[in-house]
Amino acid sequence: MTLKKGFTLIELLVVIAIIGILAAIIFPVYARVKDSAYRSSDISNLNSIRTALQLYRVDQGGYPPAILGYATGYSNFAPSSADIVPANMVASANPSYQNSAFIYPKRIVSLETLRPSYDRVGNNEFISNAYWPQGVDPQVLGPNDRVGRCVDFGLGGGSEWVWNNYYKISGYDVAEVPVAGSPGTTRAELRYAPFWSKYTVPTTCPSSVSGSPSDSTRQLGYTDPPESTVITWDSFFREFDQSGNPTRSGKRDIVLFLGGSARPMDSLDVSRLAWQVNP
Repeated sequence: MTLKKGFTLIELLVVIAIIGILAAIIFPVYARVKDSAYRSSDISNLNSIRTALQLYRVDQGGYPPAILGYATGYSNFAPSSADIVPANMVASANPSYQNSAFIYPKRIVSLETLRPSYDRVGNNEFISNAYWPQGVDPQVLGPNDRVGRCVDFGLGGGSEWVWNNYYKISGYDVAEVPVAGSPGTTRAELRYAPFWSKYTVPTTCPSSVSGSPSDSTRQLGYTDPPESTVITWDSFFREFDQSGNPTRSGKRDIVLFLGGSARPMDSLDVSRLAWQVNP
């Protein structure tokens, strides 16, 4: 009589159980390693952005109004999906519309440097507007205020007030964040601005703003901002509860300060204070 060799049901169950245990151990470890690698990459890119901005200041005498530049259409200031200038062409297309890149490609050679690891989108995608982050200081504009600029047409063409359009690829100019209390919905939040306060942010064209001795000097638009001035921040590692509110689950946000390298900061503090958070 010939005996057929094979695995018993118990042996198969034991093997399956072992595989399941190993998977339960390996997958969380892999997720943590991936998260750590993404954070290290973003910190390195943020530090490169800081260096590029410093070089820009040496060349131009001040910091740029945006990190990448503004998204525009080939034929107008309000881009559509068929009309938008690709992000990798933002430095060369439509010079008459001031559609120029500020640190790319002269000081930052790759667009990937301006794209957070957890925000990988196509070059043509854009955010039609950005909102000022909500803060505790009354100088900060409210979350429903759009951001614009005065565009000079030159050669006697006058000027026009236009709303800013930002590329999604430029995750350090703006970023989309969940709306608290509205799960599944997001809003665009401004991350970089030379000025943040009502004393210095223009709302008309030509702009008419006046300073104030009580204004915060921690703004890049001033002549000599302190080292604690916030350049931009990365909230793509931020954790939220089911209602869309940031949780205080460790230092998950990455904030880039003018006087030093990017550093982890408490997500809840950054979400509440925005540019006013202290190192």
